[in-house]
Amino acid sequence: MRLTFLGTGTSFGVPQIGCTCAVCTSSDPRDRRTRCGVVIEADNGARLLIDTPPELRLQLVATGISWVDAVLYTHEHADHIHGIDDLRALTVQRSNPLPLYAEAPTIATLRERFPYVFDGAYRPLPGTTRPEGTTIAITAGEAFDVQGVHVMPIAVPHGRASVLGYRVGDVAYITDAKELPPAALEALRGVRVLVLNALLRRTHPTHFSIDEAVAAARVVGAERTYFTHLTHDNSHVALEAELPSGIMPAYDGLVVDLPDRS
Repeated sequence: MRLTFLGTGTSFGVPQIGCTCAVCTSSDPRDRRTRCGVVIEADNGARLLIDTPPELRLQLVATGISWVDAVLYTHEHADHIHGIDDLRALTVQRSNPLPLYAEAPTIATLRERFPYVFDGAYRPLPGTTRPEGTTIAITAGEAFDVQGVHVMPIAVPHGRASVLGYRVGDVAYITDAKELPPAALEALRGVRVLVLNALLRRTHPTHFSIDEAVAAARVVGAERTYFTHLTHDNSHVALEAELPSGIMPAYDGLVVDLPDRS
Protein backbone atom coordinates (compact mmCIF):
# COMPACT_ATOMS: atom_id res chain seq x y z
CA MET A 1 0.00 0.00 0.00
CA ARG A 2 1.22 3.51 -0.83
CA LEU A 3 0.20 6.81 0.75
CA THR A 4 1.03 10.01 -1.16
CA PHE A 5 0.60 13.38 0.54
CA LEU A 6 -0.65 15.87 -2.02
CA GLY A 7 -1.03 18.76 0.43
CA THR A 8 -0.37 19.16 4.16
CA GLY A 9 -1.26 22.77 4.95
CA THR A 10 -4.01 24.59 6.76
CA SER A 11 -6.82 26.39 4.95
CA PHE A 12 -4.59 29.47 4.48
CA GLY A 13 -1.80 27.42 2.94
CA VAL A 14 1.88 28.11 3.61
CA PRO A 15 3.30 30.61 2.73
CA GLN A 16 0.33 32.62 3.91
CA ILE A 17 -0.64 35.65 1.82
CA GLY A 18 1.14 38.77 3.05
CA CYS A 19 3.19 37.00 5.72
CA THR A 20 6.95 37.43 6.01
CA CYS A 21 7.55 35.14 9.01
CA ALA A 22 10.51 32.74 9.08
CA VAL A 23 8.40 29.79 7.90
CA CYS A 24 6.61 31.66 5.10
CA THR A 25 9.97 32.87 3.77
CA SER A 26 11.79 29.58 4.39
CA SER A 27 13.90 28.05 1.62
CA ASP A 28 13.05 24.54 2.83
CA PRO A 29 10.55 23.12 0.28
CA ARG A 30 8.92 21.12 3.09
CA ASP A 31 7.68 24.43 4.52
CA ARG A 32 5.62 25.15 1.42
CA ARG A 33 2.27 23.57 2.14
CA THR A 34 -0.77 23.43 -0.11
CA ARG A 35 -4.21 22.50 1.15
CA CYS A 36 -4.79 18.98 2.49
CA GLY A 37 -5.31 15.92 0.34
CA VAL A 38 -3.84 12.45 -0.11
CA VAL A 39 -3.96 9.52 -2.49
CA ILE A 40 -4.04 5.98 -1.11
CA GLU A 41 -3.00 3.26 -3.53
CA ALA A 42 -4.07 -0.20 -2.43
CA ASP A 43 -2.16 -3.40 -3.09
CA ASN A 44 -4.50 -4.23 -5.99
CA GLY A 45 -3.58 -0.94 -7.70
CA ALA A 46 -6.80 0.93 -6.93
CA ARG A 47 -6.22 4.62 -6.18
CA LEU A 48 -8.43 6.57 -3.80
CA LEU A 49 -8.19 10.36 -3.67
CA ILE A 50 -9.24 11.93 -0.39
CA ASP A 51 -10.67 15.44 -0.96
CA THR A 52 -10.21 17.84 -3.87
CA PRO A 53 -8.23 20.78 -2.42
CA PRO A 54 -7.88 24.05 -4.38
CA GLU A 55 -4.36 23.20 -5.65
CA LEU A 56 -5.34 19.72 -6.88
CA ARG A 57 -4.01 20.20 -10.43
CA LEU A 58 -0.60 21.30 -9.18
CA GLN A 59 -0.51 18.49 -6.62
CA LEU A 60 -1.33 15.73 -9.09
CA VAL A 61 1.19 17.05 -11.62
CA ALA A 62 3.89 17.29 -8.94
CA THR A 63 3.32 13.71 -7.77
CA GLY A 64 2.86 12.23 -11.24
CA ILE A 65 -0.63 10.92 -10.49
CA SER A 66 -2.89 10.93 -13.53
CA TRP A 67 -5.59 8.43 -12.58
CA VAL A 68 -7.78 7.77 -9.56
CA ASP A 69 -10.64 5.31 -9.17
CA ALA A 70 -12.75 7.32 -6.72
CA VAL A 71 -12.83 10.37 -4.48
CA LEU A 72 -13.58 10.16 -0.76
CA TYR A 73 -14.67 13.46 0.79
CA THR A 74 -14.08 14.28 4.44
CA HIS A 75 -16.41 17.28 4.62
CA GLU A 76 -17.72 20.31 2.80
CA HIS A 77 -15.30 23.09 3.77
CA ALA A 78 -13.81 25.06 0.88
CA ASP A 79 -10.20 23.93 1.41
CA HIS A 80 -11.35 20.33 0.96
CA ILE A 81 -13.68 20.59 -2.06
CA HIS A 82 -12.93 23.66 -4.18
CA GLY A 83 -10.48 21.88 -6.49
CA ILE A 84 -13.25 19.69 -7.86
CA ASP A 85 -13.00 21.19 -11.35
CA ASP A 86 -9.50 19.77 -11.67
CA LEU A 87 -11.08 16.33 -11.79
CA ARG A 88 -11.93 17.18 -15.40
CA ALA A 89 -8.48 16.05 -16.54
CA LEU A 90 -9.16 12.68 -14.90
CA THR A 91 -12.77 12.18 -15.98
CA VAL A 92 -12.10 12.86 -19.67
CA GLN A 93 -10.12 9.61 -19.62
CA ARG A 94 -13.10 7.65 -18.31
CA SER A 95 -16.10 6.13 -20.04
CA ASN A 96 -18.28 6.71 -16.97
CA PRO A 97 -18.53 9.37 -14.23
CA LEU A 98 -16.02 9.28 -11.39
CA PRO A 99 -17.55 7.97 -8.14
CA LEU A 100 -17.53 10.57 -5.34
CA TYR A 101 -18.22 9.24 -1.84
CA ALA A 102 -19.40 11.57 0.93
CA GLU A 103 -21.95 12.07 3.67
CA ALA A 104 -25.30 13.55 2.64
CA PRO A 105 -24.59 17.14 3.81
CA THR A 106 -21.34 17.22 1.82
CA ILE A 107 -23.10 15.87 -1.25
CA ALA A 108 -25.74 18.60 -0.93
CA THR A 109 -23.04 21.27 -0.80
CA LEU A 110 -21.20 19.83 -3.80
CA ARG A 111 -24.38 19.75 -5.86
CA GLU A 112 -25.30 23.29 -4.84
CA ARG A 113 -21.90 24.87 -5.54
CA PHE A 114 -20.94 22.82 -8.60
CA PRO A 115 -24.20 21.78 -10.32
CA TYR A 116 -22.54 21.47 -13.74
CA VAL A 117 -20.51 18.50 -12.48
CA PHE A 118 -23.59 16.46 -11.66
CA ASP A 119 -26.36 17.65 -13.98
CA GLY A 120 -26.84 14.87 -16.50
CA ALA A 121 -28.91 17.18 -18.70
CA TYR A 122 -25.98 19.58 -19.15
CA ARG A 123 -23.99 18.96 -22.29
CA PRO A 124 -20.81 20.97 -22.91
CA LEU A 125 -20.35 22.54 -26.32
CA PRO A 126 -18.50 20.42 -28.88
CA GLY A 127 -14.79 20.62 -28.23
CA THR A 128 -15.23 21.48 -24.55
CA THR A 129 -15.34 19.28 -21.46
CA ARG A 130 -16.55 19.26 -17.88
CA PRO A 131 -15.76 17.08 -14.87
CA GLU A 132 -18.25 14.28 -14.54
CA GLY A 133 -18.94 12.74 -11.16
CA THR A 134 -21.62 10.64 -9.56
CA THR A 135 -22.26 10.99 -5.83
CA ILE A 136 -22.63 8.04 -3.48
CA ALA A 137 -23.89 8.72 0.03
CA ILE A 138 -22.05 6.99 2.85
CA THR A 139 -22.53 6.84 6.61
CA ALA A 140 -19.91 6.92 9.34
CA GLY A 141 -19.29 3.47 10.77
CA GLU A 142 -20.68 1.67 7.72
CA ALA A 143 -17.89 0.19 5.61
CA PHE A 144 -18.01 0.05 1.82
CA ASP A 145 -15.88 -1.30 -1.02
CA VAL A 146 -14.27 0.66 -3.85
CA GLN A 147 -12.63 -1.36 -6.62
CA GLY A 148 -12.25 -4.27 -4.21
CA VAL A 149 -10.80 -2.04 -1.48
CA HIS A 150 -12.43 -2.06 1.96
CA VAL A 151 -13.03 1.46 3.29
CA MET A 152 -14.27 2.42 6.75
CA PRO A 153 -15.55 5.99 7.23
CA ILE A 154 -14.92 7.29 10.74
CA ALA A 155 -16.82 10.20 12.35
CA VAL A 156 -14.76 12.78 14.23
CA PRO A 157 -15.92 16.13 15.70
CA HIS A 158 -14.83 19.38 14.07
CA GLY A 159 -16.36 22.14 16.17
CA ARG A 160 -20.11 22.18 15.50
CA ALA A 161 -19.60 19.88 12.50
CA SER A 162 -18.84 16.20 12.15
CA VAL A 163 -16.37 15.16 9.49
CA LEU A 164 -15.20 11.82 8.16
CA GLY A 165 -11.82 10.24 8.49
CA TYR A 166 -11.08 7.05 6.56
CA ARG A 167 -9.38 3.78 7.30
CA VAL A 168 -8.15 1.85 4.29
CA GLY A 169 -6.44 -1.34 5.40
CA ASP A 170 -3.56 -0.42 7.69
CA VAL A 171 -3.68 3.29 6.84
CA ALA A 172 -5.98 5.84 8.51
CA TYR A 173 -6.44 9.46 7.48
CA ILE A 174 -7.98 11.86 10.02
CA THR A 175 -8.06 15.58 9.31
CA ASP A 176 -9.97 18.51 10.84
CA ALA A 177 -10.58 16.61 14.07
CA LYS A 178 -10.80 18.02 17.59
CA GLU A 179 -10.86 14.65 19.34
CA LEU A 180 -11.09 10.92 18.71
CA PRO A 181 -14.31 9.59 20.26
CA PRO A 182 -14.50 5.98 21.50
CA ALA A 183 -16.05 4.74 18.26
CA ALA A 184 -13.21 6.33 16.28
CA LEU A 185 -10.57 4.80 18.54
CA GLU A 186 -12.18 1.40 18.09
CA ALA A 187 -12.14 1.81 14.30
CA LEU A 188 -8.46 2.78 14.45
CA ARG A 189 -7.45 -0.21 16.57
CA GLY A 190 -4.35 -1.90 15.11
CA VAL A 191 -3.74 0.67 12.36
CA ARG A 192 -0.08 0.85 11.33
CA VAL A 193 0.05 4.32 9.73
CA LEU A 194 -2.02 7.17 11.12
CA VAL A 195 -2.38 10.65 9.59
CA LEU A 196 -3.65 13.24 12.04
CA ASN A 197 -4.26 16.98 11.89
CA ALA A 198 -2.12 19.15 14.18
CA LEU A 199 -2.95 22.80 13.65
CA LEU A 200 -1.25 25.03 16.24
CA ARG A 201 0.71 24.98 19.47
CA ARG A 202 -2.15 26.72 21.25
CA THR A 203 -5.57 25.16 21.62
CA HIS A 204 -8.12 25.67 18.87
CA PRO A 205 -11.90 25.10 19.01
CA THR A 206 -12.08 22.79 15.98
CA HIS A 207 -8.65 21.21 15.51
CA PHE A 208 -6.09 19.26 17.50
CA SER A 209 -3.21 21.33 18.78
CA ILE A 210 0.27 19.84 18.45
CA ASP A 211 0.19 18.55 22.04
CA GLU A 212 -3.34 17.19 21.66
CA ALA A 213 -2.39 15.41 18.45
CA VAL A 214 0.65 13.83 20.14
CA ALA A 215 -1.57 12.60 22.97
CA ALA A 216 -4.12 11.18 20.52
CA ALA A 217 -1.39 9.48 18.48
CA ARG A 218 -0.06 7.80 21.62
CA VAL A 219 -3.53 6.48 22.44
CA VAL A 220 -3.93 5.00 18.94
CA GLY A 221 -0.42 3.56 19.03
CA ALA A 222 0.26 3.29 15.31
CA GLU A 223 3.75 2.31 14.17
CA ARG A 224 4.03 5.69 12.44
CA THR A 225 1.96 8.86 12.78
CA TYR A 226 2.22 11.76 10.36
CA PHE A 227 0.90 15.22 11.20
CA THR A 228 -0.90 17.26 8.54
CA HIS A 229 -3.03 20.43 8.27
CA LEU A 230 -0.03 22.36 9.62
CA THR A 231 0.25 26.15 9.80
CA HIS A 232 3.13 28.60 9.45
CA ASP A 233 3.58 28.45 13.24
CA ASN A 234 5.92 25.48 12.81
CA SER A 235 8.86 24.88 10.52
CA HIS A 236 9.28 21.30 9.36
CA VAL A 237 12.79 21.01 10.80
CA ALA A 238 11.89 22.39 14.23
CA LEU A 239 8.73 20.32 14.58
CA GLU A 240 10.43 17.14 13.41
CA ALA A 241 13.18 17.62 15.99
CA GLU A 242 10.83 17.93 18.95
CA LEU A 243 8.23 15.27 18.18
CA PRO A 244 8.47 11.87 19.90
CA SER A 245 9.83 8.84 18.09
CA GLY A 246 7.34 7.45 15.58
CA ILE A 247 5.53 10.80 15.17
CA MET A 248 6.63 13.16 12.42
CA PRO A 249 5.36 16.03 10.28
CA ALA A 250 4.27 15.15 6.78
CA TYR A 251 5.09 17.40 3.84
CA ASP A 252 3.74 17.93 0.34
CA GLY A 253 4.90 15.15 -1.97
CA LEU A 254 5.89 12.72 0.80
CA VAL A 255 5.36 9.09 -0.25
CA VAL A 256 4.94 6.41 2.41
CA ASP A 257 5.11 2.78 1.32
CA LEU A 258 3.60 0.23 3.66
CA PRO A 259 4.68 -3.35 2.99
CA ASP A 260 2.16 -6.12 3.34
CA ARG A 261 2.12 -7.73 6.79
CA SER A 262 3.16 -11.01 5.25
